[in-house]
Amino acid sequence: MPDLLILLAFIPAALALNLTPGADILFCLGQGVRSGPRSAWAASAGISLGGMVHVFVAGMGLGAVIAAVPWAFDAIRWIGVAYLLYLAAKTLRGAQSNAPEPQAVARAFRTGLMVNLTNPKVILFVLAFVPQFVDPTKPVLAQFMVFGMVMGIGGFFINGGVGAFAGTVGKRVARGSRALDYVASGVFVALAAKLAVLERA
Repeated sequence: MPDLLILLAFIPAALALNLTPGADILFCLGQGVRSGPRSAWAASAGISLGGMVHVFVAGMGLGAVIAAVPWAFDAIRWIGVAYLLYLAAKTLRGAQSNAPEPQAVARAFRTGLMVNLTNPKVILFVLAFVPQFVDPTKPVLAQFMVFGMVMGIGGFFINGGVGAFAGTVGKRVARGSRALDYVASGVFVALAAKLAVLERA
């Protein structure tokens, strides 16, 4: 368990990072636009769980291995690109269908989890950010997990709130229009492009 003063210093830093527009917020926004607030919250929960997995891996020391092995980083990255493009194509097919199905909450959760786990930049970020607050004289993994929970909880409410707002507004504006599916598909393509050009450093 980290010292209370260190934890109090970590919380605003983590929230500031959560508030920075990035892939997580964009993904939840896309889910909200496509399938509504419940799916946005579910996707945000999946992203937060994925973040906890990254924190655990980093705390165990495996993150340093991924950071040091170029092909591992690239393999995870391209899996993520392929998955996002698959989501974009699937969403686009729904937009062109006469009776598109809204994404189930459980599926939105799994999708958020997979999108986060296939973004290798997350674990590199954890390795760069969290150790600044870790006391090496205390159990390192426990401190990583506490810090990860802080980031996960903050990210859940921020990402989910953005997605839920987008979903509520989208439903009122479109009322069944498939234009929202085209918007969501475009978001997924943009995220795939961002991940494709991702640099290690």
